[in-house]
Amino acid sequence: MTRGQPTAAVTGLGLITAAGVGAEAAWQGVTRSGAPTAVRHREELRDLPCDFMYTIDDLDTAALLGVPALRMMDRFTQLAVLAAREAVADAGLDTSVWESDRVAVVIGSAHGGLPFYDEQSAVLAEKGARRVSPKLAPMTTVNSAASSVCMDLGARGPSLCVSTACSSGTVAIGTALQMLRSGACDIAIAGGAESVCSRLLISSACQLRAVSTRRDAPEAACRPFDADRDGFVIGEGSGLVVLERPEHAIARGARIRAGIAGYGASSDAYAAVAPEPEGEGIERALRTALDDAGVSPADVGHVNAHGTSTVMNDLIEATVLERVLGDRPLVSSTKAMTGHALGAAGGIEAALTVLALEHQLVPATANLRTRDVRIPIDVVAKEARPATFDCAVKTSMGFGGHNAALVLTRSC
Repeated sequence: MTRGQPTAAVTGLGLITAAGVGAEAAWQGVTRSGAPTAVRHREELRDLPCDFMYTIDDLDTAALLGVPALRMMDRFTQLAVLAAREAVADAGLDTSVWESDRVAVVIGSAHGGLPFYDEQSAVLAEKGARRVSPKLAPMTTVNSAASSVCMDLGARGPSLCVSTACSSGTVAIGTALQMLRSGACDIAIAGGAESVCSRLLISSACQLRAVSTRRDAPEAACRPFDADRDGFVIGEGSGLVVLERPEHAIARGARIRAGIAGYGASSDAYAAVAPEPEGEGIERALRTALDDAGVSPADVGHVNAHGTSTVMNDLIEATVLERVLGDRPLVSSTKAMTGHALGAAGGIEAALTVLALEHQLVPATANLRTRDVRIPIDVVAKEARPATFDCAVKTSMGFGGHNAALVLTRSC
């Protein structure tokens, strides 16, 4: 394996997901056997064709963040701040002594504080303009997660939000990698955050026929690569990683959990909601990431796929993976355990890929009962599969044709 550009060292993980709160709990959640346990019918979605989603239970954000802080944070921001705290603690960083102007924050989200926007739209319609909250902008803008993490941790380096639909978290990590390579920062906290229990959004997704409508069996509704898949199921969560320049991590004696060795991104330039049918865009992103990392397709042992459980996306992605990587890598989609966390998905799944490299274990794709005969790749089903691999790939695809891929390695 010949390296290309310098890698970034992954020194910390933060995961707040429906599969588990905290990195270890989330890992245990996605590697256990059986159906997901966090899918809930939601009163807010009552009477919709899809009235369920993956929900993070028993998370007392008021106790963890304090009531005053919550008054300025929509739920997606709350999840980001909690994930960032875990990631920084896991990295062994002391925020009271770090060089704060060399710490960057890059967090992706597709929809930001949409639920609060919905709530205030109802207030305007029912009670008039004088009752609308003056906090609408800071509560709903997509940059709220990044800005709140900076304020919570005292990170004063570059900060930005990424919003490339469902590839946002992956693009955020790729952007952070490029910032580290350029010398813009020594440390970057990167990934995604999302929480959209929004009647408006899910009504639209139902009209688009993008989400599953298995109301009678919601725990079995998300089934990536299965012959009987009928759409994704939305989840909430945040997944963040701490990235450092390797020399910076080594100098402070940090534990290096993995490396981000390559990044590629592309646009389909094809359609607002449909992927390019031949998968040329995601193929370009994947090949660019491999070239950036200086690895060959034969080096890749595992792929954490985008794998949304939508009919065409799964088929196109699987076809591209086989075309580029062959049928050797072990492929899984962890969305059947976490739900599709939209802009947070790439951050969550990149962190889970780090854990897969550490544990040398590939999570199963839950709810995969009968693989679609058109799917030409080795999708792990039923039980997590032990394997030996030094290199893994994370792929993401987003509405509007936003594609991204990361190459991760056991060391840097």
